[in-house]
Amino acid sequence: MVDVLRVPFPVLQSSPSLSFKPRLCPLIPPSRRLHLKSNSLLFPLFCSSPSFFKLPLRCSSSSMPLQLSSLSQDSLLYSRAYWVTKTIIAWNVDVVEGSCYLYASKVAALSVTDNGIQGHDLEIKLEEDRSGLPPNVIEKFPHIRDYRAFKLPPVLDAKNLVKCQLAVAEFNSQGKCRNATGLQLPGVLDELFSYDGPLGAFYSAEAVSLCLWAPTAQAVYAHIYKDPVGGCPLEIIPLEETNGVWSTKGPKSWEGCYYMYEVSVYHPSTLHIEKCYANDPYARGLSADGKRTLFVNLHADDLKPEGWDELEDMKPDILSFSDISIYELHIRDFSANDDTVNADFRGGYMAFTLKDSAGVLHLKKLSKAGITHVHLLPTFQFAAVDDEKENWKYVDSKILEKLPSDSAEQQEKITAIQDDDAYNWGYNPVLWGVPKGSYSSDPNGPCRIVEFRKMIQALTHIGLRVVLDVVYNHLHANGPFDKDSVLDKIVPGYYLRRNTDGFIENSTCVNNTASEHYMVERLIIDDLLSWAINYKVDGFRFDLMGHIMKRTMVKAKDALCSLTKERDGVDGSRIYIYGEGWDFGEVAKNGRGINASQFNLCGTGIGSFNDRIRDAMLGGSPFGPPLQQGFVTGLLLEPNGHDHGTKDVEKAMLASAKDHIQVGLAANLRGFVLTDFEGKERKGSEVLCYGGTPVGYAFCPTETVNYVSAHDNETLFDIISLKTPVGISVEDRCRMNHFATSIIALTQGIPFFHAGDEMLRSKSLDRDSYNSGDWFNRLDFTYNSNNWGVGLPPKQKNENSWPLIQPRLADPSFKPQRSHILAAVENFTDVLCIRYSSPLFRLRTANAIQERVRFHNTGPSWVPGFIVMSIEDGNEGIPGLSQLDPIFSYIVVVFNACPTEESFSSPTLRGRTLQLHPIQVTSTDETVKKSSYEASTGCFTVPARTTSVFVEPRKI
Repeated sequence: MVDVLRVPFPVLQSSPSLSFKPRLCPLIPPSRRLHLKSNSLLFPLFCSSPSFFKLPLRCSSSSMPLQLSSLSQDSLLYSRAYWVTKTIIAWNVDVVEGSCYLYASKVAALSVTDNGIQGHDLEIKLEEDRSGLPPNVIEKFPHIRDYRAFKLPPVLDAKNLVKCQLAVAEFNSQGKCRNATGLQLPGVLDELFSYDGPLGAFYSAEAVSLCLWAPTAQAVYAHIYKDPVGGCPLEIIPLEETNGVWSTKGPKSWEGCYYMYEVSVYHPSTLHIEKCYANDPYARGLSADGKRTLFVNLHADDLKPEGWDELEDMKPDILSFSDISIYELHIRDFSANDDTVNADFRGGYMAFTLKDSAGVLHLKKLSKAGITHVHLLPTFQFAAVDDEKENWKYVDSKILEKLPSDSAEQQEKITAIQDDDAYNWGYNPVLWGVPKGSYSSDPNGPCRIVEFRKMIQALTHIGLRVVLDVVYNHLHANGPFDKDSVLDKIVPGYYLRRNTDGFIENSTCVNNTASEHYMVERLIIDDLLSWAINYKVDGFRFDLMGHIMKRTMVKAKDALCSLTKERDGVDGSRIYIYGEGWDFGEVAKNGRGINASQFNLCGTGIGSFNDRIRDAMLGGSPFGPPLQQGFVTGLLLEPNGHDHGTKDVEKAMLASAKDHIQVGLAANLRGFVLTDFEGKERKGSEVLCYGGTPVGYAFCPTETVNYVSAHDNETLFDIISLKTPVGISVEDRCRMNHFATSIIALTQGIPFFHAGDEMLRSKSLDRDSYNSGDWFNRLDFTYNSNNWGVGLPPKQKNENSWPLIQPRLADPSFKPQRSHILAAVENFTDVLCIRYSSPLFRLRTANAIQERVRFHNTGPSWVPGFIVMSIEDGNEGIPGLSQLDPIFSYIVVVFNACPTEESFSSPTLRGRTLQLHPIQVTSTDETVKKSSYEASTGCFTVPARTTSVFVEPRKI
């Protein structure tokens, strides 16, 4: 450990009112026994030294913390007080006749006794401010709005004090210590050290510079290495600090070398000054598995594929975000099982660069039909997949193929190696700003950078823009020791959001980040700008966006939009951002500030996923009864045996689902007015979900991303196979699959499709395939198999449903044939072509949707299972609606979810010159051709489980 006593460390400005008491570090008992309470079980931890004590992960803010005596040494493992500004500490203690003190130790020597805190260098009496916390503090930390405010002397040298171990203690009037705890520092760090200057590595013609934000560090060194792993450092360079930023300048020869930071810093999880070794939070290159940071200049010409600087000019035009359609794809899924791809490229970036692989040909087909954006699941450096391919473990697929379709053996063999194979979705962030090494041909050096750019370039040549899945809401690791911990080593307790006991919040998964802190927000925005500028990315999908603050998202959108082709090489106005606006955990109901939830984001132009249309179509929710049916899966019309209630209840559920879908078809606008199933006119925000939540939440169409399936939960085909009656045919299930995708394709707003929806993709009913290997996640772009019936899905997440799953997988009649898959692909591309055949399907404003979109099968006399939507265009030279479509003046879309052919007559649609859309007239789907319209009666007849589009050609 660094001899911290040699580090110059002024704690106070000169003041006679403060007592400075240097103390030697007291001895701490060499062993102790602690108990952790988890699910009513007690787990003992034996620690030979406090330096080895590590707090466990907690499932949520409501989890029980360590059950320890409040006046033991372990009290300091809690951080229940907040240093919120330079002169204010917030703490929820009631000091009536007693007193409070702040203690500091620059060598982390604090200990707790009945008489108070021992081992301190500094003791400061705190005075309570009876006026409470100021408004700006409450706005920043709303969860402690009721805490008491304690004043610190303004002469205190807070900038050096934050480098110490800190604690506060409360004493009664007799001088006996009643409470003691550590401090949370983000508030004062933001006030004193917020910084907008350079961070990371910077390159000039003569030198390489390093800048690191680490205001609580006592010393920082850069270890420079020649090689990506092993060997001794070429040199160890001390960095110099200026107002919390540590920097140094080195020779140009550093470029191409590697480095690590050594940071000596107090870590609240161990109660020690720790010597932490960490990568640069602003790393732009890495060695394999992030062992070291690579000195790499992303502007160097040798890192740019030929034509890279001109790529922006080659991107397909997007006149409006309303023209976007998104296809969600995992990089490894795309080619891991594609025999038309060179074995060295399978599962990686370079598979996208081939001209005529099965996967590339499929993407070209989708692009030609209308898909505009490919959304790639996480591509940054994540944990859980070794970057070195030689370390991967495999299961012989030939062995698995011989096992029964409902066998448990496949999942046993897969899960036995699932943490050592090549597969993971990647929601395990380690470093946000570097491409993942396992997808590259060589994880060391700049190879991953070049190949990532080649992938972007190849997709652009196909006619596709690229969206990156970013995961700023959590990090994979924490603490001073974990190899994948980075930010929590650099500034412990700052980047990760903590609860009121001082323990890390884990509602997202693990290690929630805190974008409400200034430098966390800055890191997120800087990272986005790097991806946009250095990799010419066209959009970002935010994982668990609701756990990020609305302010951060708006600032990110504005920063991206400000990018210009002339200055930055990209047109930021074309970058679309969207995400999961779920409102839960510690951020729910603005518990940590105004968060980026669905309702809070309206009016920002930022998109969020519409779970309302998904649940109404499929039935229930991913967390409800697995057999609960919806509009698409047979509710009321084809019962599967699940007890939904009486027929009247089922009819009301189906009617409500229809209304939810209709609001979704109108871009889920909160202000869109429609007639509901009761015959009442309601706005989208007045149509309610079963829990009373409004269905409509968007102000404009591009704030809604409509979807029916995504990487999470079962695939579309699987959920249909689970929820529909066992006795229906595979043809019927395939038709339902297409019916569902057609609804999404013809909505206003942004349609979003999970890769494989168009091919009847199955994961053998796996509800969470994030770590289920290539076997359960296989995509077959040769259309020979949809991957149904490859064994019972992994036990961990699916065992409770095995009794439902097993008989379905065992039944050969459930498995689609190649002809079914080909028909599904053809039908999917047809409906995409229909979407792009008229701008009326892609209206740009809420007003345009309200003026032009109508629903006709409404009110108490509605026909169950039928949605009838019309979209009206104007006529040139005639007052009223403006003309948008030069070809069609009126469109009617009829969605028939019924298992039989049905008819619907509408007086308001009588006498029009409607005809079946030309694309459906020439379709290979013979069923849709049976659709008809009778002008004299306004009667539409549509086959079972079919979406029929009728158009009125414009009179010339």
